[in-house]
Amino acid sequence: MMPDTPPPPTRADFRFFERLRVRWSEIDAQQIVFNGHYLAYLDTAVAGYWRAMAMPYHETMAGLQGDLYVKKATLEYHRSARYEDLLDIGMRCVQIGRSSMRFAAGVFRQDVLLVGGELVYVFADPATQTSRPVPARLREALQAFEAGEAMARVELGRWDTLAAPAGAIRTQVFVEEQGIPAEMEWDAADAGALHAVAYNRFDAPIATGRLLQPAPRVGQIGRMAVHQAVRGTRVGRQVLDALAQAAQARGDAELLLHAQTSAQAFYARAGFQPRGPVFEEAGIPHVEMVRALG
Repeated sequence: MMPDTPPPPTRADFRFFERLRVRWSEIDAQQIVFNGHYLAYLDTAVAGYWRAMAMPYHETMAGLQGDLYVKKATLEYHRSARYEDLLDIGMRCVQIGRSSMRFAAGVFRQDVLLVGGELVYVFADPATQTSRPVPARLREALQAFEAGEAMARVELGRWDTLAAPAGAIRTQVFVEEQGIPAEMEWDAADAGALHAVAYNRFDAPIATGRLLQPAPRVGQIGRMAVHQAVRGTRVGRQVLDALAQAAQARGDAELLLHAQTSAQAFYARAGFQPRGPVFEEAGIPHVEMVRALG
């Protein structure tokens, strides 16, 4: 007698999806996605899963003194994907054991399941690849994410208390990534500004920003920086909203900021409108953007 098998997954089984478009290089002689590429799709979705958890993978694993190694990967094919299909790769942590964790996966084209899958990872010592217990903080973060809890918190404070975490993110983003000279990044305004720092579930700083008051009832947000690994996860929006709420609470009627033009759409989604021509700061195109505070 055959053992009972679980039913195929549906979209409702997942709270996280990574969207991918089938590329020309991924189809085979039958003009469908080559079967082996689905494992790469799942691996890409796992990377997106860590990002959605506001968890820079390599830094987090180094802090936990371990790493995750694939123990088992299985796929069950139902239908085929074709060139230019938009696929949603669902990923869900369904079980955490002593040293392992099991993820269920589903590759969907709209609501149609194409491929189901399972990935089993083992947490292990990177030097010896011998298993270790899953750290409590990782276990708790995974459980919180699947429960729909927030993955980041924002702390407001002055420079004397937040200089180290805010400075670390700003150095990483502005000085190291964007090549802004360090002497241009730090100014006297830091001492009098209200700063915001977002921390993830591992208490690591992942985003920052500051709020000035250049004129009565006018707030100015600046030095907005988000860790590269967690961009697109709304962590930056959490920082922006926290600073906007602080400006409104002190009675500001208007918020302004100098947005890098590459980030203009981000601020537009938060209600900011461009004002005036594009200009350069530190060799990078910027535009002033403003938002009224009701």
